[in-house]
Amino acid sequence: MLPSLRFAPTALAVALLAAACNQAPPPAAVPAARPAVPGPDIATLTDETAPAALLAYGQQYPGSEVLFTTRFGKIRVHLYDDTPLHKANFLLLTRKGVFSETMFNRVVKGFAVQGGQTAGPRTIRLHRYRLPPEFRPGHFHHQGALGMARYDDDENPGRLSSNTDFFFVVGEKLDARQAQAMTPRRLTPAQLRAYATVGGTPSLDGQYTVFGEITEGQDVVNKISQVPVEPDKWPVQDITMRVEVVK
Repeated sequence: MLPSLRFAPTALAVALLAAACNQAPPPAAVPAARPAVPGPDIATLTDETAPAALLAYGQQYPGSEVLFTTRFGKIRVHLYDDTPLHKANFLLLTRKGVFSETMFNRVVKGFAVQGGQTAGPRTIRLHRYRLPPEFRPGHFHHQGALGMARYDDDENPGRLSSNTDFFFVVGEKLDARQAQAMTPRRLTPAQLRAYATVGGTPSLDGQYTVFGEITEGQDVVNKISQVPVEPDKWPVQDITMRVEVVK
């Protein structure tokens, strides 16, 4: 904590304080109301109620692209149609302004950058619901993939996703032998080509839901992946974000 600042009052300061005591206090500022955003009350969603509510929301309020703005630049992301729960959840929380209150909270060089978390009460309350996995053969952890984090299998055998903790894959380029050695799953020719040309993290395939990918701004994510971090991988200097639905 910062030390308290102390000072000795001067005659002028005493006079100013006395004059202030004879004045009526200014009216308290009224905080601007947050504009209403359609959709379910995210603070009341649970593991049981979230899927139906999110599917209904996604059908009524579609979207396909979100834009992240950071001090390092902008990141444009396309969300996949065949992961409807994760897509609708991300659109809902983006429109509710949740992600714009968070930051990149875990950075592992050459692996991934994770965001969507703060110590604030709003995001902590949201952790009450999780998302069923939506693993799709065509979506894997190549560089630029957007996935949702989750607890380990011991605590979460169903591999349910977090609702706010997302990550962008950085990874490294791997030849076919290196890539296949990182996973017990048989990689397809398309996966092997991607891991060889752009890189990625095959060890995450089939473990975490991939629900989108970067279309512009991979260089921004790469810059974030290089920042100095604390022992727990939290960046030494906070990296905040503003996230909006753009399409």
